Amino acid sequence: MSNPRIRLGVVMDPIERIKPVKDTTLAMLLEAQRRGYALEYLGQADLAVLEGRLGLRLRALTVRDDKADWFELGPARQADAQELDVILMRKDPPFDMEYIYTTFLLERAEDVGVLVVNKPAALRDVSEKAYTMWFPQFTPETMVTRSMADMRRFVERYGAAVVKPLDGMGGRSIFVLQPGDPNTGVILETLTDYDGRYAMIQRYVPEIVAGGDRRILLVDGEPYEHALARIPAKGENRGNLAAGAQGEGRDLTPREREICAAVGPVLRDKGILFAGLDVIGDKLTEINVTSPTGVRELDALYGDNICAGLFDAIERRLEAR
Repeated sequence: MSNPRIRLGVVMDPIERIKPVKDTTLAMLLEAQRRGYALEYLGQADLAVLEGRLGLRLRALTVRDDKADWFELGPARQADAQELDVILMRKDPPFDMEYIYTTFLLERAEDVGVLVVNKPAALRDVSEKAYTMWFPQFTPETMVTRSMADMRRFVERYGAAVVKPLDGMGGRSIFVLQPGDPNTGVILETLTDYDGRYAMIQRYVPEIVAGGDRRILLVDGEPYEHALARIPAKGENRGNLAAGAQGEGRDLTPREREICAAVGPVLRDKGILFAGLDVIGDKLTEINVTSPTGVRELDALYGDNICAGLFDAIERRLEAR
């Protein structure tokens, strides 16, 4: 479906800093532009509420699939939120209070009829790491706590464990603890700020070494047919492309389909049109909803256009209105 009347705004980090050959947001924008959408660019600083009404500072955006010259911005102009039909919320973590405030502002856009993808309230509810607590039947043994003592006991009970902050991305501040590791104290102090901040600890899943950390993309609750297996670099424990992992394509396993069948409808009903599940071995480790990646790599591996399905879903919702 091509509709030149659809106006789409994208809230994202500075577009000049992205890596175009890897950036999923750019893939989304390229597909929207192919469909004739009018694109508008925003940063968080370009949203403001005055007397209950959301105002936007928009810049017309043109995108290109060119690793050296991938965008062009027009001059800034003020607009009311209802001038847009769709807003893509693609701001990267950290999921801090500024992010949460931005979701509050975007709800004012929803109130005047704008479709926000993903839904702002769902972005707050579906904490990317902690939301796995809703699906314990699929996860490795997991604890969310502020207690360093509890984390030490977890390692003593289960052996090797992964510890990570709840608000990060790209493999930042993720550690693997072994029983008796002399760095345990400083790692836990750093992550919990001396029992003052929640963090997550999970039993280490050794299948990551050979099978990688598999990213499964969900579009409107349905999984893409292939996963992106991110194989850690030599000497690394992290299966994140940003940490040097190598991406390889894999068909979905029956276990992965079972996980998707349980998680996908829940996310769809919450208004999450685009998500990325992380699976290691047969265990669900994260549910990514803020700015999931992997589209460019999977499209390249399989000659596909995953974002076409996303915009089909967006257009179905716009038509339903």
